[in-house]
Amino acid sequence: MITNPQVGIVGNSRRESTSANGSADRFRHILIGYARVSTADQNPDHQIDALIRAGVDRDHIHVDTASGAKASRPKLDLVMQLLRESDTLKVTRLDRLSRSVLHLVTLGAELRERGIGLNVIEQAIDTSTMEGRAMFGMLSVLPEHQR
Repeated sequence: MITNPQVGIVGNSRRESTSANGSADRFRHILIGYARVSTADQNPDHQIDALIRAGVDRDHIHVDTASGAKASRPKLDLVMQLLRESDTLKVTRLDRLSRSVLHLVTLGAELRERGIGLNVIEQAIDTSTMEGRAMFGMLSVLPEHQR
């Protein structure tokens, strides 16, 4: 006899489990993707494809067309509002998130304080690990230098 069945999709969606007394415990772990291109003539499709391959549902991918040097971008602002504790923000490269060291470090600190993971696909950064946080810190200087 199963006393604690799992119901729902594991991964990108909310999951429900039913305890032995019949009450539903709800928790979420959603992967939210963010992509950015600098100009309207650039195509974000390769970023979107990479995010989908990394497990992000297409409905959870948000794309900005704006300079990475701008601290405020509409879709990034929306993503920051949507993210909740234990969610993960996925981007293809750090320079898609920001081109400023200060902005990257500030975003990284905010995500960590809120209990949100950051996964940078092409640079293999996962801030849920000590090594990933170290890599994030070291590589945060590159986008500004490249700009």
